[in-house]
Amino acid sequence: MRKILNDPQAFVDETLEGIVLAHPDELRAVTADRRALARTDAPAPGRVGIVTGGGSGHLPFFLGYVGRGLCSAVAVGNVFSSPSSSQIHAASVAVHSDAGLLYLYGNYGGDVLNFDTAAERCRAEGIEVRTVLGADDIQSAPRERAESRRGVAGLVLVYKVAGAMADRGASLDEVERVTRKASDATRTMGVGLSPTVLPAAGEETFTLDEGEMEIGVGIHGERGSHRGPLEPADAITDRFLTEIGTELDLTEGRRVAVLVNGLGSTPLEELYVMYRRVHRTLTDAGVAIGYRLVGEYVTSLEMAGASLSIMQLDDELEELLQDPAGSPFFRQGAAPVGDVLTTATAVGEEATTVDVTLAGSRSALRDLLLAVLPQMERHREELRALDAALGDGDLGVTVAVGGAAVADALRSLPDDLDARSILRVAGDAFATANPSTFAALIGSGLIAAGEHVPPGAHLDRAGLVDVVQTAATRIGAQGGAARGDKTVIDVLLPIAEALDAGAGAAEVSAAALAAVAESAGWESRRGRAGWQQERSVGHADPGSVAVARFVEEVVRATS
Repeated sequence: MRKILNDPQAFVDETLEGIVLAHPDELRAVTADRRALARTDAPAPGRVGIVTGGGSGHLPFFLGYVGRGLCSAVAVGNVFSSPSSSQIHAASVAVHSDAGLLYLYGNYGGDVLNFDTAAERCRAEGIEVRTVLGADDIQSAPRERAESRRGVAGLVLVYKVAGAMADRGASLDEVERVTRKASDATRTMGVGLSPTVLPAAGEETFTLDEGEMEIGVGIHGERGSHRGPLEPADAITDRFLTEIGTELDLTEGRRVAVLVNGLGSTPLEELYVMYRRVHRTLTDAGVAIGYRLVGEYVTSLEMAGASLSIMQLDDELEELLQDPAGSPFFRQGAAPVGDVLTTATAVGEEATTVDVTLAGSRSALRDLLLAVLPQMERHREELRALDAALGDGDLGVTVAVGGAAVADALRSLPDDLDARSILRVAGDAFATANPSTFAALIGSGLIAAGEHVPPGAHLDRAGLVDVVQTAATRIGAQGGAARGDKTVIDVLLPIAEALDAGAGAAEVSAAALAAVAESAGWESRRGRAGWQQERSVGHADPGSVAVARFVEEVVRATS
């Protein structure tokens, strides 16, 4: 795959630098690393601030909808990865006023965890925050589990409604109400024709044979609900309309908004072929189209494919959709540009500091981690491939980069750290290095486990059992998972049980591998893998494999 890049690791930062330099009248960086951007007229007294965010690789999604009549600020993560809670917090502080904040973003595990953490920080500082999630992708979960659906292109229509309401000066209650109504009224289906390639990994996120299509593919390359021969445009569009029509009322007398979206490398002409079919089918059924968008609004780098989003309209939603709006990536009506109302400058959002305690004697745990963590790099490709089958393929990077960040953090601290400090430092470094669902969950689990260790102490076996059990409990609470859901919990708990029974390192490793093998036959019930439903059966849970590989490295280091 040919790409116009310098260093793939610098791809996101160089993209953001170019955007800020190109559009200084509309966007400003609010952190020194440009990972949090705001519209230049925010904050404004009496106006609700709308904060969004997500991974890079989807332009114009997320940061493209920061502007007049749209969102107020955005936090930007690595490609297909969540922004950190610190970046979200920085974006929030930059645009909050006396009217409060609305968080509006897609329903992805890492985003939810990090936005929730940022909201807690904001509330502790006296900033009122409400949250509405985009969850419009009907193929990512059945109707009875609609709350777990992912947010895709339909969120663009919701941005438009929310931003118009906020710019009219409505209260936070009213902005939240109408945004929730818009989100509830929106459904999306998509089709993938070719994969995307992650710049840092250089690997395709999924594979399709020549002449194949995948219905329901996610914008990170998550597997869809049907794979088969490529069908004509009308047949694909009819599939979309039929499925969306099972959840929205597309009968005579109804009004809708329509968004036909290209995923990155589908010609605009093909999108208009699809729109033609949508328009004719709906109007023949007596459904009026009150608002329409055709083009690239949510992409996935160079993925070929398209999606159809429909919002059921009432008078209020239709009127808000028609309001002017303007950003560097979206223009509608006579939205003002360049009336900068703030002189705020970018600030450095510092990493969370951890107060450390010394135990007075050398830490065997610190030495072990420094020996083991660099070895996780050797598992990068395996974890990437496993994750690509069930998610977005970034787990290999998350584990390798996160492990290196933990090792770097520990090297910078004294060799007689107590276990409490080691766990807290490790949790913070891992969660921040490459923010993702897995990183946020593991980081949160480690920090929670550290709180259970007495200050100034090293870990004994009983303490280690408690650490693993506490981490599993915290991860389950944060991720809404229980034993049997085919998550990392299903390997952590057997590890704790083996340790509690007096098992040696090799026996613990065997227990972890056995748990991975057993759970591979289950259906995933949480996270992105849960969107695959029965198609997840037979695939090992990537996060569980990562933990098992870590234990294997411990065995090697201690043998």
